[in-house]
Amino acid sequence: MQVGIDQIGFYTPNKYVDMVDLAHARNEDPNKYLIGIGQSQMSIADQTQDAVSMGINATQSYLSQVDREQVGLLVFGTESGVDQSKSASLFVKSALNLPPEVRTFEVKEACFGMTAGVMIARDYVRLHPHHSAIVIGSDLARYGIATAGEVTQGAGSVSLLIKAQPRILTLNDGHSAFSQDINDFWRPNNSATALVDGKYSTQVYLDFFQRTFTDYQKLKNWQTSDFAALIYHLPFTKMGLKANRLAVVNQDEATISRLVANFTAGAQYGRVVGNIYTASLYLSLLSLLENGSLADNALVGLFSYGSGAMGEFFSGRTVADYQKMLNPSATQDLLSRRQKLTIPEYEQIFTMALRDPADGLILVSDEAAGYWYFAGTKNHIRQYRQK
Repeated sequence: MQVGIDQIGFYTPNKYVDMVDLAHARNEDPNKYLIGIGQSQMSIADQTQDAVSMGINATQSYLSQVDREQVGLLVFGTESGVDQSKSASLFVKSALNLPPEVRTFEVKEACFGMTAGVMIARDYVRLHPHHSAIVIGSDLARYGIATAGEVTQGAGSVSLLIKAQPRILTLNDGHSAFSQDINDFWRPNNSATALVDGKYSTQVYLDFFQRTFTDYQKLKNWQTSDFAALIYHLPFTKMGLKANRLAVVNQDEATISRLVANFTAGAQYGRVVGNIYTASLYLSLLSLLENGSLADNALVGLFSYGSGAMGEFFSGRTVADYQKMLNPSATQDLLSRRQKLTIPEYEQIFTMALRDPADGLILVSDEAAGYWYFAGTKNHIRQYRQK
């Protein structure tokens, strides 16, 4: 029995900042952002969009094609949780009217949380093949205005349906993992923005990639040339590019050309959305599937990384006619419908979004009809509404 990804949903807020505008405002050469970091745009969430609302929107994009009664598990990976106790997944389950029998919880380990959810869901479906599982990654990457990490911010969510006999990507047996207690990135409870040692985090990321990729190849007795594509957690595209360069060292020309081309395809969406933490790897997967050129049964390697730190390498294979399960025009519509912000508008929206609204204040969203949003709190209980 094959288990893997049967549906992919994506959502990003309806506003963005252009990196050239940001570079000019910060008195930087635009190429520092466009080439040195590898980012062109970043999505911006206002006060009405949080991890929960984005997760609802990503999931509802495919839910009409799912047998809700078969859903037995809902896992929500995030490092942008909205409550210290209650799981973000319960808000999603309620909004989408999923059955009360669904087992649901939230997972946190920096940007690794969604991958942890995928592995839990894979093993769950293997034991319960008549059930499917929803795994959501949803985050807002925030470092602060005019900080070193400002250019690596973003907002968005990816949702996956994991089931038996999937129609997009089967997940292979086995993985390689490596973890270590380090401080390359963290966000204290009293801070709305993250703290990061950028150069150190990049070094750790690359080290974890080399360790897990090498161990995985030994485990499976595979060579780099066996992979049709390698994709990565992309907090910014240049970080994944550095890992990909390590992967193709000493490879033949055909392998290098293929892996470089598919990395570029996989980085296309992340380059204009920005960092979405737990969901970044899976946005890269969606980008690869919609913009790359993969044959049936193509071997795809995935490197997941969460600061603090946890790394894991695993793989999957494309299912015949997987393209029929995708909708690249809808993704383009989602991206193109975003409003470009001026830098003063961005700074005002960003600053406001860091604050919790006063209890009882009703928030109104400027999103299109049909999308869900955070409407404020009533008696300190979060309220979510559909536009």
